[in-house]
Amino acid sequence: MHAITNSGWIEVITGCMFSGKTEELLRRLRRAEIAGQEVAVFTPALDDRFGETTVGSHDGHHWEATVVESEGEGVWGLVDRLNGERVVAVDEANFFSTHLVDVCEHLAADGRRVVVSGTDQTFRGEPFEPVPQLVAVAEYVDKLQAICSVCGEPASRNQRLIDGEPAHADDPTILVGAEERYEARCRNCHAVRRN
Repeated sequence: MHAITNSGWIEVITGCMFSGKTEELLRRLRRAEIAGQEVAVFTPALDDRFGETTVGSHDGHHWEATVVESEGEGVWGLVDRLNGERVVAVDEANFFSTHLVDVCEHLAADGRRVVVSGTDQTFRGEPFEPVPQLVAVAEYVDKLQAICSVCGEPASRNQRLIDGEPAHADDPTILVGAEERYEARCRNCHAVRRN
């Protein structure tokens, strides 16, 4: 898929929730290991869905990861935790601050292959930084689609549901006592309630 060179590069795997981003990230890491390449995997401190130090996909695959702070200069801790690995993976890039862009650029300039996955849109359908910035500086970008949970068409949006209804655009991140869940939706079935 990618040329073997002596220079580094950035690969971004993006798309909506349930599109297989982490599954694709893990597939690339397995291939890197088969090729005898040492791999370092990082995940943000606030994502513990599959265990505190695990990157996992909805299909059950997982990989041990190092947890790094996702805010501010703490993202640079990722560089400090490397031990010579030439392949560096970052899952859930959308939970990191924009400092992740500089970190990835630094790693690629150091001759490393940097593989990043994360959703590129918020539930409102707006850019979810820093992923769009990473897309702009990456050598390789793959945007995956899921299946719309309403009509079955290709989905590219994250539908946030609060108590089974589309979320309001101005809803806070966490609503106390409310049931929150997400679905993949196509452009036509995606809804955001506005006041």
